Amino acid sequence: MQETSQRTEPLSGEWQRLLGTELEQPYMRELSVFLRERKRQGAVVYPAGGEFFAAFKACPFEQVKVVVLGQDPYHGPNQAHGLSFSVRQGVAIPPSLKNIYAEMETDLGLAPPDHGHLQAWANQGVCLLNSVLSVEQGQAGAHQGRGWERFTDAAVRALAEQREHLVFMLWGSYAQKKGQFIDRQRHLVIKSPHPSPLSAYRGFLGSKPFSRCNDYLGVTGQTPINWALTD
Repeated sequence: MQETSQRTEPLSGEWQRLLGTELEQPYMRELSVFLRERKRQGAVVYPAGGEFFAAFKACPFEQVKVVVLGQDPYHGPNQAHGLSFSVRQGVAIPPSLKNIYAEMETDLGLAPPDHGHLQAWANQGVCLLNSVLSVEQGQAGAHQGRGWERFTDAAVRALAEQREHLVFMLWGSYAQKKGQFIDRQRHLVIKSPHPSPLSAYRGFLGSKPFSRCNDYLGVTGQTPINWALTD
């Protein structure tokens, strides 16, 4: 996929072995053409092209323990950088992430951090993956139905079928639909409403996803995630 490969391959290691052929499929070539055309027409696309696959680079396939599945990237300036729900240091914490932090405080007693950079989670095996890997400024969902969903379906399916005892956090109906094929006997699936201010009070707040995740990791002989973001 020329749009995203630039000077380096967009995927590496096991991700490349498992998903590399997807990048050469006609639907991904069509997506690449679409992205180039939108930019030519003046659309501002987030994140930067080199960050479309950042979730895969941040969390190698064999190190994944938890998958936090988002919908599409933030569509405000300087927000999206390729990890679902995350923003870089110095960027205002978005409302959905504030609710995630509020639930983390209730669930684990962790004070909300003063930043929204979730790289420390990815370093521990939390794959922060959006279903759609690009968006346009001010237009949530602008690139839905263009091919990204098929690619990320392949990623989720590879994890679900080739790994065991993973935790899938499916927040909102969009993510839950995407995770329908995950074997609940093989993995833990945590479902709740989306942490968006529009839906968080319908069941996301109080769902205790972080402690439930760590309990499962402990029972299956894995190191729990340190959810504190102190750096």
